[in-house]
Amino acid sequence: MKKALITGITGQDGSYLAEFLLTKGYEVHGIVRRSSTENFERIGHLTDKIHLHQADLLDQLSLIDVLKEVNPGEVYNLAAQSFVPTSWKQPVLTGEFTAMGVTRMLEAIKLLGRDRIRFYQASSSEMFGKVQAVPQTETTPFYPRSPYGVAKLYGHWITINYRESYNMYCVSGILFNHESERRGKEFVTRKVSDGVARIKLGMTNELRLGNLDAKRDWGHAADYVRAMWMMLQQAEPDDYVISTGETHSVQELVEIAFDCVGLNWKKHVVLDPAFIRPAEVDLLIGDPAKANKNLGWKPEISFPELVRRMVLSDLAKLRGNAHAGYAKAA
Repeated sequence: MKKALITGITGQDGSYLAEFLLTKGYEVHGIVRRSSTENFERIGHLTDKIHLHQADLLDQLSLIDVLKEVNPGEVYNLAAQSFVPTSWKQPVLTGEFTAMGVTRMLEAIKLLGRDRIRFYQASSSEMFGKVQAVPQTETTPFYPRSPYGVAKLYGHWITINYRESYNMYCVSGILFNHESERRGKEFVTRKVSDGVARIKLGMTNELRLGNLDAKRDWGHAADYVRAMWMMLQQAEPDDYVISTGETHSVQELVEIAFDCVGLNWKKHVVLDPAFIRPAEVDLLIGDPAKANKNLGWKPEISFPELVRRMVLSDLAKLRGNAHAGYAKAA
């Protein structure tokens, strides 16, 4: 039986990836950080099917210990300080987790299993930042516009460096924005879906947002974790842009979400300068042609369907179904 180790297993992507790998017959292991409170909400339905281990991307020895214990064939590094606005307030911590954490894991793999462990690094479209070409491909120059983007760029290049320097099987998935019913409320998509649900249920009357003109390439996380696995099944390691190839503005997101509940967004949305980034990323749109051709990967869930699922899930949660959105993906 194949074994996989996932960092960030309690997050959105980690939970979907764990589900997916279980359907493929894997023995799934996950790394969780020691804390006084455990947040296993996204993987609550999986806890009897997966194995959890305490370790930390800030602690080199803990990573070595967990690799010795699990002896995985595949490692998926999804853990990071992944919220862009927080990276402005905590740039050093973001660098420690999102940049140096990658190096610590790669060092652990180099020491214990560089000839047998395949490594996936979660890179990000935020590395493109002030885009130098539209759409963005694997060869588009990077120009990150936040401490998060800068840290992700380090993680991306150190992964390539270890692959080329030590002949390790290391890949990076340059994933564009991917959302789901399990997205944290600090992200704009979930902020919108949760806000719309609350307005529909009479719990509030307004939704405060920043730049409605910002555009993103949004897909569903369940589609994107499938691409992660596909990358590690190839004969040779390589890096791939994973995206839908479509771009939508925050305003489009808002319009679709309010349409789902039969409301006029203009009556409820308030523009608030407090939510404007110090340096905005205005247009991100990926070209997934390489992944389409080499991996045979294509997204299956459309943008309107993604938004609909998120709004309906939040409505169900607020009406009292605490587990809505966390059951196994359809």
